[in-house]
Amino acid sequence: DLIQAIIPASYPILKENFNLSFTQIGLITFSYQMAASILQPLIGLYTDKRPKPFSQIIGMLFSLAGVILLAYATSFSSIILAVTFVGIGSSIFHPEASRISFLASGGKRGLAQSIFQLGGNAGTAIGPLLVALIVVPNSQQHIVWFAVVAVIALFVLSKIGFWYQNHLSLRATNKAEIVLPNLSQAKIVSSVIILLIIIFSKFFYSASISSYFTFYLMDKFNLSIRDAQFYLFLYLASCAVGTLIGGPLGDKFGRKYVIWFSILGVAPFTMLLPFVDLFWTGILSVVIGLIISSAFPAILVYAQELLPKKLGMVSGLFYGFAFGMGGLGSALLGNLADHTSIDYVYHICAYLPLMGIIALFLPNLKMKNK
Repeated sequence: DLIQAIIPASYPILKENFNLSFTQIGLITFSYQMAASILQPLIGLYTDKRPKPFSQIIGMLFSLAGVILLAYATSFSSIILAVTFVGIGSSIFHPEASRISFLASGGKRGLAQSIFQLGGNAGTAIGPLLVALIVVPNSQQHIVWFAVVAVIALFVLSKIGFWYQNHLSLRATNKAEIVLPNLSQAKIVSSVIILLIIIFSKFFYSASISSYFTFYLMDKFNLSIRDAQFYLFLYLASCAVGTLIGGPLGDKFGRKYVIWFSILGVAPFTMLLPFVDLFWTGILSVVIGLIISSAFPAILVYAQELLPKKLGMVSGLFYGFAFGMGGLGSALLGNLADHTSIDYVYHICAYLPLMGIIALFLPNLKMKNK
């Protein structure tokens, strides 16, 4: 995810180097997010039937290739190709990685999912900071230094692959009992649809921050690229903390209530954000990041408990839909910014979290053995 985070963090540099419009910036996000989203459910469905302990290594090789291509991209089309490689890498990685987190949880699924996503959010937060320190003072070609991260990840993933392979052998010997939700098929389907609508509101709003927050700060408060990246880091770091909190709270109080609070509860702060000065923009962005990011671990584990026999497909569907909504949101909001203003985008997006009220219709899960 650190590798993925360097893409939006590099937007101010790419915009200047290639004279890109906000619409083109949105299309870059759309390209890598769609590459990540379309394949994920299919890969998850395939690995549900045929687990591939070392498939994550293939995913990381795609990400490594994407980083190198982005560093030496010479045109808009070559940027699109580079970020698509990163998206494909993400789509191969996430379904199996989420399944491993579920299997390694020891029953504390929310906590395990939070720790797993904390790694991703920490990488997402550190990415812009490293871009500000390494790439901004130098040149686009310095993005190639992030290939070192991919190489280290390849080594780590090989170790995890061997653990997963051994775990699959043990599960084949000792058949584990699967716990199913005590719900009708219609209720399960409606619950999945509600969760996907909530993901739409969360990730559409998140796209406005991850892709355009630096431009918003530079336009409204005349900040430099480097200073604006620091504020983006504060938001992303708060997302990492919120992710770590969300899973355990769901384990303790119920995932439905965490989902409801983290989406609907952030609305007052998103609606206030476009009207405050720089100091309060920084404060509100941290509060928004803390609250809104606590939802996804609870959403994902809730979905996995709805369909425990299809962990890979569920993980792929929800990660894929999340990335897809982020990409679609970025493309549409970039086009909106070109036709209006970047400030107007934040006035419109402020109301998206109000959609979180539909979480009240989610059932409280009661499980039965099978």
